[in-house]
Amino acid sequence: MRGLAKVSPGHGAMELIDRSKPTIAANEALIEVDYAGLCGSDAGIYEYESAFERMELPTVIGHEYSGRVVEVGDDVTKFEIGDRVVERPIRGCGDCYQCEIGEPNVCQNAVITGVDHDGAYEPYLAVPEHALHPVPDSVDQRHAAMVEPTSIGTRAVIHNSRVRAGTRVLVEGPGPIGLLTAQVARAQGGEVVVSGVGQDSAYRLPLAEELGFETINVAEADVDARNEELTGGVGYDVVFDTTGHPSGLTSAVEQVRKGGQIVLIGQTGETTMPYSPLVRAEIDLQCSYASTYRDFENALRLIDSGDVDAEAFLDDRFSILDANEAFETFVSGGTCKPVFDVSKLRD
Repeated sequence: MRGLAKVSPGHGAMELIDRSKPTIAANEALIEVDYAGLCGSDAGIYEYESAFERMELPTVIGHEYSGRVVEVGDDVTKFEIGDRVVERPIRGCGDCYQCEIGEPNVCQNAVITGVDHDGAYEPYLAVPEHALHPVPDSVDQRHAAMVEPTSIGTRAVIHNSRVRAGTRVLVEGPGPIGLLTAQVARAQGGEVVVSGVGQDSAYRLPLAEELGFETINVAEADVDARNEELTGGVGYDVVFDTTGHPSGLTSAVEQVRKGGQIVLIGQTGETTMPYSPLVRAEIDLQCSYASTYRDFENALRLIDSGDVDAEAFLDDRFSILDANEAFETFVSGGTCKPVFDVSKLRD
């Protein structure tokens, strides 16, 4: 079989390489991968950002996927052959303090699928039973490939934010996590606005509008005037920063109301700003990272109900056999959520 792997440091360097079909351990299931998404961290690997220099290359990447069980180990009890599944790709050790208290997403010894070991851009994966999550029959298999990124939004909104009915919400960044977070926030009753920059104007901001959101292009709009129009000049109750850019936090501080909340989802690197105004305005800074079992359950329910519009959101224009086009288009903002048909690698 073949897999799409990062083969060397530097920009790009993605190649289809020959792989052996995995052999499963007693506590593992063999998963036949159907569909796999491309996300911001995959793009970060493509560009070889510093966070991914730990990878032992070549490594098959990809962690957002849907598949089905084709073989089970002797100790597997929760899954049977034919079951449809997704994976919770941050695999906690199960023994550290964070895992013991139910926070495996911040496990001290976590390993990540598609980064620390081979991922979903290949036909088959051997996955520990505890990392698998069942997919109900009512959820389309292509849509299930979006459960993992949706779960990041459900954790940020439902677990880590103050969003309630009538809450005025700004989501900074119309990338995949931003638009999923926006949909989850709306499902919780929030009045949601999505902002983006110039490169988002061709695809991502129009997609946000197609999904029914008010949008702001901060490169062109009078942001203060729009703030006055949309919030009466008070500011937003909750601002989600999903930009992954150092300017995201400083912009969020300008847009949130006094006594409001900023939820940081994107990993922005270093930024410098005065913090005294945040203290005097009693602004709550909350971080949100990855997701847990409950967040996956919430994501599946929101996709199943249609509150998260998976069909309008996913982009199936790209082939995994020529994935460079998808990566370059993603990096330039010309797509939001490419989903690959991995079965092509089994041909």
